[in-house]
Amino acid sequence: MFDLDNWMEIFSTIKKNKLRTFLTGFSVAWGIFMLIILLASGNGLKNGVTSNFGDRAKNSMEIWTRRTSMPYKGNPKDRRITLDEKDFDLISKLDEVDHISASVNFSAIASYNFESNDCSFTGVYPSQAQIDGIKIVDNKGRFLNDIDMKERRKVAVINKRLRDVLFKKEDPVGKSIVANQLNFTVIGVYESEDWGNQCQAYVPFSTAQLLFNQGWGIGSISLTVEGLNSVEANKAFEQELRTKLARLHQFDPEDTRAVGIWNMLENYLQTMGIFNGINLFVLVIGIGTLIAGIVGVSNIMLITVRERTREFGIRKALGASPYSILRSILMESVFITSIFGYVGMVLGIGLSEAINLAMEAASEVSSGPSVFKNPTVSISIALGATALMVIAGVIAGYFPARKAVKITAVEAMRAE
Repeated sequence: MFDLDNWMEIFSTIKKNKLRTFLTGFSVAWGIFMLIILLASGNGLKNGVTSNFGDRAKNSMEIWTRRTSMPYKGNPKDRRITLDEKDFDLISKLDEVDHISASVNFSAIASYNFESNDCSFTGVYPSQAQIDGIKIVDNKGRFLNDIDMKERRKVAVINKRLRDVLFKKEDPVGKSIVANQLNFTVIGVYESEDWGNQCQAYVPFSTAQLLFNQGWGIGSISLTVEGLNSVEANKAFEQELRTKLARLHQFDPEDTRAVGIWNMLENYLQTMGIFNGINLFVLVIGIGTLIAGIVGVSNIMLITVRERTREFGIRKALGASPYSILRSILMESVFITSIFGYVGMVLGIGLSEAINLAMEAASEVSSGPSVFKNPTVSISIALGATALMVIAGVIAGYFPARKAVKITAVEAMRAE
């Protein structure tokens, strides 16, 4: 219930003790402000680094071959290893493998009407969409499917850069581009996260292999895995995979140069492990700052109650009940911590949002990898920190006030 007399008394007390009120409020606002800034900074660093993984599945791997660096069972070193359908079948049968795709690459000049540009074509399986996280622009058109593969259709899914170069403002879906004197029908346009301005296109693996690779061989194999939730499990799977390929191609299983394996999940898990440590460190520092604010509030409230003990005795002598005195102190504590806590929360969120806007503007100008992105913090965390500080202020004021109002009026008036 709103009590005007109580509020007038609170404002009168605040006005008489401006410095004390400011110090109390500053402790609250600074603790919440620093907690929000620290958590936002940690999130910004984490978001920036993880954004460089792109839309590609975090549990993806890529396998390609090179030359051996060791002799093995009569085979000389520096022998070229080549992937083929046997490797694809072997890997696809592993229990941990979810999606799998093979690829072959070729470059050609892509043209439409009077426009042309160099373009990198990649023949892939339809499952490449799940592995690379490929998204069709505005849901217009589609990605490759099993029928395209089976019938070796000459169709292509182009990136936005190639669309802008060849088609300008035209809708490319359904139109044909020419590459190496062959017509490819555009069936979709996909989002590209490449930092350069390369023109790229996906075509069915079966078509690319037949037309540009003499119907044989694989450039690389991409896949996603399931059930590998630790760095150790990923390393064990890599070793198993390398051993099976070594047996198939007759090279030393310890020869890491014969087959290249890029394990995105292992890199991702290692990165997340680092950031979990950073987040824990930031959280400890933030909580320490918050505790410092709580201690500051507690000390100031304790001093406040001691200073007003004589006042409490006079009020009790005039007939004020202990409950009314206690309520007045707690209302003052809640009011100060709430107002300054809100100020700290607004300043912290405001600064993190301002930094976020500046980072977004900078990212539009530069087209490189990010190391800091979206440095914001959840509003629930900010509200929770504010509520914690308010509760701390109530507790800090309650116990000394409760002790003060229990003494007799005579004893209270004697207090210095």
